[in-house]
Amino acid sequence: MSKDVTLRQLRYFIAAARTGRLSMAATDEHVSQSAITNAILALESRLGVRLFDRHPHGVTLTPDGHHFLQRARDILDALHEALREPGFQRYTLRGSVRIAASYTVLGYFLPELLARFRRRYPDIVLDLVDMDRPEIETAILSGDVELGVALLSNAVEALPLHRQVLVRSRRQLWTAANHPILTLSSPTLADVAKLPYILLDMDEGESSTLAYWQAHDLQPDIAFRTRSMEALRGLVAHGFGVTILSDMIYRPWSLEGKKIEAVPLADAVPPMEAGLLWHPRAAMARPASAFRDFMIHAVGG
Repeated sequence: MSKDVTLRQLRYFIAAARTGRLSMAATDEHVSQSAITNAILALESRLGVRLFDRHPHGVTLTPDGHHFLQRARDILDALHEALREPGFQRYTLRGSVRIAASYTVLGYFLPELLARFRRRYPDIVLDLVDMDRPEIETAILSGDVELGVALLSNAVEALPLHRQVLVRSRRQLWTAANHPILTLSSPTLADVAKLPYILLDMDEGESSTLAYWQAHDLQPDIAFRTRSMEALRGLVAHGFGVTILSDMIYRPWSLEGKKIEAVPLADAVPPMEAGLLWHPRAAMARPASAFRDFMIHAVGG
């Protein structure tokens, strides 16, 4: 087997890390599942480390995998930038861009992207403010911020804002390790409705959650509501209930080191969508335009 690492292998690895399932990565990349598997095995052989932990319901990154994911994204991102924009334009671009972001994207989506953007545009100042999604929409319409990054599931379609979905993160069932529901090959919302449910009440989480439950004519048995992500992880890991949340915020361990399993649901549950918001008729300065284009090419392309 060749020891050379290819861009295709990096792309397949990133797809597997993004989806958490080799079959979904294969669908996204329009290749066979064996092509994804072989690419990952080749990378692991070349690097001498394990990039993923394999589970019955998918894969999760190891610590080495998390580290390599950042490097792989940097490589592909640098290539895209080199092909799209001459280097001298990148490093001569100066100014600032005012960006509003909501809690979830600030905590689990943006930090790495902001760091990558800063490496490519070191003379652009990022003026970042924390707002809820409705506040972001108002601030864009008033001209207080140039761009917003938020969860778009509850965005008001009637507002004259342009929306660009950057990522669709699947929602899965989170349970404690060895929870009885894990014995089911494909748990349904009806199965989950019989169990105590822990509801994450932040970033419009309750309205988003209840919307897809109601679409199936079901209601969760809410045992706890919390605005703390770590509290929710602890409650789930210790068996106080289950929840359904997106892969974007999934971590396989609670703060106490207790294992959390994530398994797909048989019912059609909509993914969590995160993306950009901006005013389509407002003149956008070059730093803001550079940030918008970077985000679209880095994660939305």
